[in-house]
Amino acid sequence: MEIRTLTGQDLLQAIDALAKLRIAVFAEYPYLYEGSAAYEGAYVREFVAEPGSVLVAAFDGDRIVGAATASPMASQKPAFRAPLEERGIDTGRLFYFGESVLLPEYRGQGIGHRFFDEREAVVQRAGAAAACFASVMRPADHPLRPVGYRPHDAFWTGRGYAPVEGLVTQLAWKDRGEAAESAKPMQFWLKNF
Repeated sequence: MEIRTLTGQDLLQAIDALAKLRIAVFAEYPYLYEGSAAYEGAYVREFVAEPGSVLVAAFDGDRIVGAATASPMASQKPAFRAPLEERGIDTGRLFYFGESVLLPEYRGQGIGHRFFDEREAVVQRAGAAAACFASVMRPADHPLRPVGYRPHDAFWTGRGYAPVEGLVTQLAWKDRGEAAESAKPMQFWLKNF
């Protein structure tokens, strides 16, 4: 297993792999995302248009089996930045950690920690003051919640991130089985450096 941070042309060459990983992993609970190749292609291309964006990729041979992204928060969509800016958080000194996706057979091997290590190193090299991410909020009694499901909260807390009380945004996507997109609440987590 090799972990590499990709930028520039290397990142561009990984677009299709990232899109496929997002569709596969986000189909699982709690995201339940019914993705499409067209949407994913557009989303990933928008992400890589920001020169400060990075993709941390886990390779098994030549195959990308996991990926995590980071990008300056100032380059994110205004609607996504707004809740932070309304709280007085300087998005010009903040990095956003997008997806962290890993195929199930590679989990439990420390790759998630490596994803955070590599992205946090990018944040520090950029001189940013903090990093954040947003996680979907689902009710504890959601009918598709698997038996024995463990949220990642303890992992994130152990890495020094904390949910910012009341700092929630909405993102819309189509859940598996939904006829149309619906808005989902997303809780922001933050770590200062």
